[in-house]
Amino acid sequence: MKNAAFSIAVLPGDGIGVEVMDACLSVLAALERRVGGFALDLERLPGGAKHYRQTGVALEEHVFAKCVRANAILFGAMGWPDIRYADGTEIAPQLDLRARLNLYAGVRPIRAIAGTPAVLADARSKTVDFVILRESTEGMFASRGKGVIDADREARDTLAITRATSERLFDFAFKLARRRHTGRRRPPRVTCVDKANVFRSFAFFRRIFEERAQLFPDVEAHCHYIDAMALDLVRKPWEFDVIVTENLFGDILSDLGAGLIGGMGMAPSADIGDEHAMFQPSHGSAPDIAGRGVANPTAMMLSAAMMLDWLGERHDVAAARIAATSLENAVFAAFAEGAVRPIEFGGADGTRAIAEAVIERIASPVATG
Repeated sequence: MKNAAFSIAVLPGDGIGVEVMDACLSVLAALERRVGGFALDLERLPGGAKHYRQTGVALEEHVFAKCVRANAILFGAMGWPDIRYADGTEIAPQLDLRARLNLYAGVRPIRAIAGTPAVLADARSKTVDFVILRESTEGMFASRGKGVIDADREARDTLAITRATSERLFDFAFKLARRRHTGRRRPPRVTCVDKANVFRSFAFFRRIFEERAQLFPDVEAHCHYIDAMALDLVRKPWEFDVIVTENLFGDILSDLGAGLIGGMGMAPSADIGDEHAMFQPSHGSAPDIAGRGVANPTAMMLSAAMMLDWLGERHDVAAARIAATSLENAVFAAFAEGAVRPIEFGGADGTRAIAEAVIERIASPVATG
């Protein structure tokens, strides 16, 4: 059978985004050869803070048009601390892409990987496996570029929550919980995180959550205040399944979650809409280590696995989903076998070494099941 071909807009960006992307693309090439049944048509595109410094534009319109036409976007990292817009905010084309493509569902898996150092002393931390679902188009981020500063005396940003987006987000959360439930002992569970005890906007958010929960009687629905959730993600993260929340809260909790599994280099992500999707590691461009070849590409590779899974499901291509599982298995095996130990874990394995260890396991029958 002829390979299913997918067009991928590749945006390496700035700093370590370029390094982890290069490593990831070599892994994807090995995976394509090993699994077969699909092909990736990769187009590398410019954008980011350094591109802005050179051209005055962070993401050009012709690049955006190519992102729209692509089957998926594979994104490295963009931004640089000393390159900013006139209002003092950082260059962040990823936020523009989320808004313009309506990528409302920010999927942030938090999964402990065998063979990595435990962050929490409790042995149950090895079973941590939950997803933070961050609404990615409104909330506090709806005020980006629109905040008001009154004569240098007062500044105001406005949080926005709409029924239409919230309903889609919550339905996505309940369906995701159902999908994750395969082989698990307990019923699927979704926890809504808000500040409904103080703000009307979050009381509205919670009310919509409770309404949508009625459509999914097989899924447990719970609510948590944001401050209590920050506490409980440290106290008992193994109790959570799918956590759904507003944009800013999700931004903060995602970093906390990454800390539970060893850091940002281990945390993949996806931003998914009804028509488009973008996949990227949760970390930024990391200027402090850029160019040294020590960046951990694990989050980038796992983000690529999420991309393959999404493409396979969306286009009904089994080979892409098999490739996604194979890539995940190869990453997990490399750590479980002690073949890799990134710099942040006290090891000596840099970007290239980690990618090569994963490629070795892709080539083995075990990695492809």
